[in-house]
Amino acid sequence: MAALTPAVPDEVEVLLLVEAALAWVLDNPDLPAVEDTLGMAEQFTHYGRIAADKLRTQCLSIPADSDAGCGAQATLSEAARRLNLKPLAPSAAPRSAAHRARNLARLVKALNRAMDQVSEEQAQSRPVQTPLRR
Repeated sequence: MAALTPAVPDEVEVLLLVEAALAWVLDNPDLPAVEDTLGMAEQFTHYGRIAADKLRTQCLSIPADSDAGCGAQATLSEAARRLNLKPLAPSAAPRSAAHRARNLARLVKALNRAMDQVSEEQAQSRPVQTPLRR
C-alpha cells in the first residue's frame, strides 16, 4: 500500500547533498550524471517546500518590518519562484541539470539561514520571565 503523504527528506542527508552540489565546478566536464543531479534537485525542491512552510509559520510571530522578517520575506519570495519551476527533462544537458541543482542548493541554505535568523529574533523578543516569589 502506498503512503498517503510523501516521505519527508532526511535533513542531514539533504544538507550533505547541498554541500556536495555547491562544491561542483560547473566548467568541469566530470559533472555527476544528469539523472543524479535531477534527483538531487527534486530532493532540494521537496525539502525547500517544507522549509518555506516552516519559515512562513515562524514569521507570524515576529514583526514583519524587523530585519529578520524582511530577510525572510525576500527569501520566501525567491522560494516561491524557484520551487515551482517545471522540472528539467531527463534529456537535459549535464551542465543545465547541475545549475538547477546548485541554485536549489543555494536556496535551501538561504531558507535555513532565514529560519535561524527568525528563531533568533523570536528568542530576543520573548519577555524574560522572573520566577514568582513565595
